[in-house]
Amino acid sequence: MKLAVLADVHANFAALEAVAAQLEKWRPDWVIVAGDLVNRGPRPLECLRFVQDKMRTAGWLTVLGNHEEYVMTHAHPETPRSGAQFDLRSASFWTFQQLKGDVSALAAMPLQQNGLAPDGSTFRVVHASMGGTRAGIYTYAPDDVLRRLIDPPPVLLCVGHTHKPLIRRIDRTLVVNVGAVGLPFDGDLRASYGQLTWRDNEWQAEIVRLEYDRRRADRDFEATGFMDQSGAFAPLIRKELHLAQSQLYEWAQQYEAPVLAGELTLNESVRRFLTDDGCASV
Repeated sequence: MKLAVLADVHANFAALEAVAAQLEKWRPDWVIVAGDLVNRGPRPLECLRFVQDKMRTAGWLTVLGNHEEYVMTHAHPETPRSGAQFDLRSASFWTFQQLKGDVSALAAMPLQQNGLAPDGSTFRVVHASMGGTRAGIYTYAPDDVLRRLIDPPPVLLCVGHTHKPLIRRIDRTLVVNVGAVGLPFDGDLRASYGQLTWRDNEWQAEIVRLEYDRRRADRDFEATGFMDQSGAFAPLIRKELHLAQSQLYEWAQQYEAPVLAGELTLNESVRRFLTDDGCASV
């Protein structure tokens, strides 16, 4: 039995197509996209349509991620369309617009997918952890924290969200963070996903790293209008692609509070962050 788990595509269509091409050769029994298919990247509609086609023709399954949740908030009439809070969410609003305001496919994504191994034991796929779509499983999590994040513990739990791969066993559970297809944050520019194989009456995990056309992915930021239309965070997101390192979180740690307090504009905060690599003080 073979299971492929993809997560955190983040609208990187070039990376998604490359992973899918490799899966055609590996021929897994299950393919599960574990959230953050859209948003924080330039090709959300193409990625969504691609996965929807795979769901129809190849039985792929999906899981809801926090970035799908961000996009869905814009379907609510009470969501702000101006002001500082909206500016912080402008990239997800751009994604919402690219999806023509139709979030029905996102809303249909379940929080988890469960299946049975050949011995009848359960495997589970969620976006971040059993603690929710934003409660990530990191390499530094102590055992007691990890136990809470996987409860109730299956034999195999696969997640994404942190953009950093992990294979770790805790008690009787194999925990696999498959990393990110479209936006890795571990310094490795290649796409990342998980291959899980049932062999010798147990799960064996491998993190696959795959080269893809990153020049094409980079051109998409310009070709789709993402850089001009999606708001002030566009250059930070593009830099994440270039470096395979998080930028938005680091920006938020230093600048989100002063921006919301009106001490400086969002555009100015991003300019300072890019100029000083996030080390300048406000």
